[in-house]
Amino acid sequence: MAPAVPRPVSLSPPAEPARRPGRRWAVRLLVAALLAQMAFAMVTTAVRQTPTIDEPVYVGAAAEYVHEHRLRHNPEHPPLGKLVIGAGVALADPHFDPAFTGDQGQLGRHLLYESGNDPWRLMLWARLPVIALTLSFGLVVFAFTRELAGPVAGSAALALYCFSPDVIAHGSLATLDVPAAGFVLTSVWLVWRARRRPRLYVPLAGMALGAALATKMSTLPAVPVLMALAAVSVWKASGGRRYRALAAAGCVALAAVAVVWVTYLMVDPRLRWFPEQHVPVVHGLRGLLVRLLPFPEAYRDGMRVQFGLENRPWQGFLFGRLYDGSLWYYLPAALLVKTPLGLLALWTAGAAAVVAVRRLRPAAPYVLAAPLVLLAAAMQGARDFGTRYAVFLPLFLAVAAGCVLLVRRWWVSVGVAVLVALAAVSSARAYPYYLPYSNEAFGGPGRTRQWLHDSNVDWGQDLGRLADRLRDRYPGERVWLVYKGSGVPSFYGIEASDPRRVPVHAVRGLLVVSDSAAAKASGRLAELIGGSRPVDDVGHSITLYRR
Repeated sequence: MAPAVPRPVSLSPPAEPARRPGRRWAVRLLVAALLAQMAFAMVTTAVRQTPTIDEPVYVGAAAEYVHEHRLRHNPEHPPLGKLVIGAGVALADPHFDPAFTGDQGQLGRHLLYESGNDPWRLMLWARLPVIALTLSFGLVVFAFTRELAGPVAGSAALALYCFSPDVIAHGSLATLDVPAAGFVLTSVWLVWRARRRPRLYVPLAGMALGAALATKMSTLPAVPVLMALAAVSVWKASGGRRYRALAAAGCVALAAVAVVWVTYLMVDPRLRWFPEQHVPVVHGLRGLLVRLLPFPEAYRDGMRVQFGLENRPWQGFLFGRLYDGSLWYYLPAALLVKTPLGLLALWTAGAAAVVAVRRLRPAAPYVLAAPLVLLAAAMQGARDFGTRYAVFLPLFLAVAAGCVLLVRRWWVSVGVAVLVALAAVSSARAYPYYLPYSNEAFGGPGRTRQWLHDSNVDWGQDLGRLADRLRDRYPGERVWLVYKGSGVPSFYGIEASDPRRVPVHAVRGLLVVSDSAAAKASGRLAELIGGSRPVDDVGHSITLYRR
C-alpha cells in the first residue's frame, strides 16, 4: 500500500461563525473608514503640492508613451509605473509636442510649463492612479494579515499602513516607489496563498513580481526570494514533491519575465529603442549580469544607466553632517527619524512575534525575507536621498505588527491599541506636511531639516505655497531665491534673483532657500545664510531669512 501523503498544515485563522455577522460588518466598516481617511489625506495633499524633483520626468515619459508609443526617455526605470501615471495623463489630455528634442528633465518642464497646459490639473490627474494603487495595496496588507492572525489583526495592520507618513507622502505622488513596493508585497501574499492552491496562485505571484520588476529595477533582488518561497509553498502543498517545487520556482520566474516583456510591448509593439541619453558601458560582473538578463534591450540599457548613476560622486546629509559618498547605516538611521514611534515599537514586536510564535513561524520567511533582502541591497546604494528607497518596510512590517495580536494576552491587545493610536495621532499632526515628517523624538516635521535632507524633507513640493506666502505676507519685497526642485518659480508668480550670482553685500531683503540646498550650502551660500536671520518657513521645507 502506498504511504499516505500528508495534508498541508493550514495557518489560516478559523472562519468567523455564521452567527456573528455583526462583527464582520464592523470590520468591513473599519477597513472602509481607514482607507477613506487615507484617501482624504493623500488627495488633499496632492492637490496642494507642486511637482517634486522626479515627477516631471515620469509625467513627461508617461505622456510620451500615451501620445507617441515610443521608448526614448527615462530608461533607468521600466515603463509600468509610468503607464499607471499615464492613465491619469491620458484623462487629463494635455497638449503634447512630439517635435520636442530636449532631455527627460526638459521634456517634463516643457509639458508642464511651456505647452499651454495647467500644471496643477495635470499633476493631480497624474497622481490619482498612484493614489488608487496605494489604497489597493492597503487591502493586500489587510488580507495578508487576516489570513495569518484574523480580522482584528488585519484591521490593526491596515491602520499602521494607512497612518504611515512615508506611505501617505510617496503614495500621493506620481512616482514609482510605493507601486514597486506594493507589487512585491502582493507577490509574497500570493505565494503564501499558493500553499493551499498552487495552480492558481503561483502564476499570479509571478505576474505580481513581474509588475514590480517592470516598475523599478531595485526590486530585482526579490526575484530569488520569491522563487524560493514559491518552491517552499508548493513543496508543502504537494507533500514534499521536489520536482513540483522546482517547477513552481521556474513558473514564478517565467511569469515575471513575461510581464516585463508585455509591459514594453504595451508601449511600443515594435520595441523600437532610441535612447535620448548616454548609456554607459558596464564591465565586470555587473556587465555580465546585464547581458544575461532575459529582458528587452531597453531594460538592460536602463540597468546600465543605473549602474552609471551608482558610480557618480554623491553627497549625503545625516544628523546635521554633510558627507561625500554614502553610509551603510543611512537608511536605518533615517527610518528612526521618519517613522512614528508607535510604528517603530510595533514593527519590532511584530518581527519578533512572527519568529517566536510557533503558529506564525512558518510565515516568518514570507513576511521578513523579501524586505530584509531589499533593505540590504538598498543599504549598499550610493545615493543617500531618502527613506523612499525603503518604503517597502511600512508595508511588510505592518503585516508583522498586526500578527502581534495572535499573542492572546489582554495587555498585548491594550498595548497594540495604544501604540496604533499614538501612531495615528503623530501622523495626523503632520497633516498635510507628510514629506518632511519626523517623529516626536526628533522634534517633529519642523525640525526634520536638522537631521536629513532631499526627499526626506524638501523635494521641491512647496513652490506653490511659497508663492502664496510671499504674496500674502511679503508683498513688494525684494526676493532672493535658491530653490531645489523641478518647478518654475516665475510660473507661480515668484519674481526672484539668484543670490549666488552677485556679491554678498548686494543681497538685501528676503533670502529664500530650500532646506535641502541649505543642508549642503558651502561658499557664498553658506556665508549668506550665516549672515541672515530666519524669519519664516513654508511647509517645513523652505526657510525664509531676513538680510
